[in-house]
Amino acid sequence: MTNLQDLGYGISLIDILDLSKEQRTGAYIIHEDDLTIVETSASPSIPYLLKGLEALNIHPSEVKNIIVTHIHLDHAGGAGLLLKHCPNANVIVHPKGKRHLSDPSRLIQGARAVYGAQFDELFDPIVPIPEDRLIAVENEQTIQIGENRALQFLHTPGHANHHLSIYDSTSSGIFTGDTIGVYYPQLRSQGLEFYLPSTSPNQFNPKAMLTSAALMEQLKIERIYFGHYGKSENPHLVFKQLRNWLPIFIQTAEQVVYSNSDLSFEQQAAMLSTELFNQVHSYLTDKHIELSSDVREIIELDLSVCAMGLVDYLAKRQVTV
Repeated sequence: MTNLQDLGYGISLIDILDLSKEQRTGAYIIHEDDLTIVETSASPSIPYLLKGLEALNIHPSEVKNIIVTHIHLDHAGGAGLLLKHCPNANVIVHPKGKRHLSDPSRLIQGARAVYGAQFDELFDPIVPIPEDRLIAVENEQTIQIGENRALQFLHTPGHANHHLSIYDSTSSGIFTGDTIGVYYPQLRSQGLEFYLPSTSPNQFNPKAMLTSAALMEQLKIERIYFGHYGKSENPHLVFKQLRNWLPIFIQTAEQVVYSNSDLSFEQQAAMLSTELFNQVHSYLTDKHIELSSDVREIIELDLSVCAMGLVDYLAKRQVTV
């Protein structure tokens, strides 16, 4: 399979073709006694995940743990469907996310508000998970998945309050979901490692995001496994770019929103999305980076969702001032 990578340290990455695009969202397979999957993406990605397991000569009945870093549907929406194929697995989730996986009605409502008519194509079906197959993990809780391998769960808000990151001492790596942003490995062929924050609605909190990043730095990690997409072995650069782009995002949002206070939420978000893309595109142009149509579409989508989160954050900040 071309969408399967051996990342070393007993970890495989399956490209699960979220949005039907390569290098968009990945599922990580940790090959231990208790075989563990980190991230599932949405239900349309589950056939690709199952094909990846087959290519690795893994029967779904061997899977013991399915970990979702957070309950946004592009990370956890397919967990219920995958579980139907994995009779011996449980789903591990942040305590604040557990009830939403057993009753996903509010998740569905929120995603429909964001994605509108595209919802069914992107996410359907969303299968409820029985409560007795959900495990909520506390901050710094550790589970043993092999004789010499344990995973430590860290509560890492900023992108969402229900966000986990998973530290793996065997690889000196951490699975970060969206907490410290999105990686665009498609640009590496042009000589650029590029990372952007993920500020999607409706729990984005920049201070918490930076605090979570600082926590990860203290672990002296050597590699980062992103939900979107793949492995970085340059954590210093990841944190540097996060700290560079996050204030740019917020300052740009302030300029757009406060200069157009008479416009609707949707209008402000659309204007902000365009302005953010212009800034990112200008930065990439200065680096002599050319965007393929696929990568441009992914970045535009990411920034449109980021813009909604930023407008929402500013509205809430106004209320608390």
